[in-house]
Amino acid sequence: MRVVIQRVQTASVKIEGQIYSSIDKGLVVLLGICDDDTSKDIEWLVNKILNLRIFGDAEGKMNYSVTDVMGGIMVVSQFTLFASTKKGNRPSFIHAGKPDIAIPLYDEFIAYCKEISDLDIATGSFGADMKINLVNDGPVTIIIDSKKKE
Repeated sequence: MRVVIQRVQTASVKIEGQIYSSIDKGLVVLLGICDDDTSKDIEWLVNKILNLRIFGDAEGKMNYSVTDVMGGIMVVSQFTLFASTKKGNRPSFIHAGKPDIAIPLYDEFIAYCKEISDLDIATGSFGADMKINLVNDGPVTIIIDSKKKE
């Protein structure tokens, strides 16, 4: 699994012109899934995200996690995180998880976030044409790959 995490002041997802979900202060998590991802990737990644200290303390140092500040988390599926641009100029998505594998893992990721935290967990809709509106705070953007553990 790969994620792009953005610390935000606010974020929302629109589908077909209607607001589908929104959060205030928190994290937008763009989640890419590949076919060999498992529950172990989910557990490691969710724990990393919930405890990642990227929110400022009184001195402005990044000492607080989204859990510490009781922020929201918005999880949006993003198969393009597994794009390959090795050959030519049109990205290939052959490494992205197929829907029969990716959808259950996406749902499990969201369920695990809700299970182990008391935070507001918002989502996109898997496979939908979504318009994401966010105000990146900082800007702070972190990329994590569960296979590389970095």
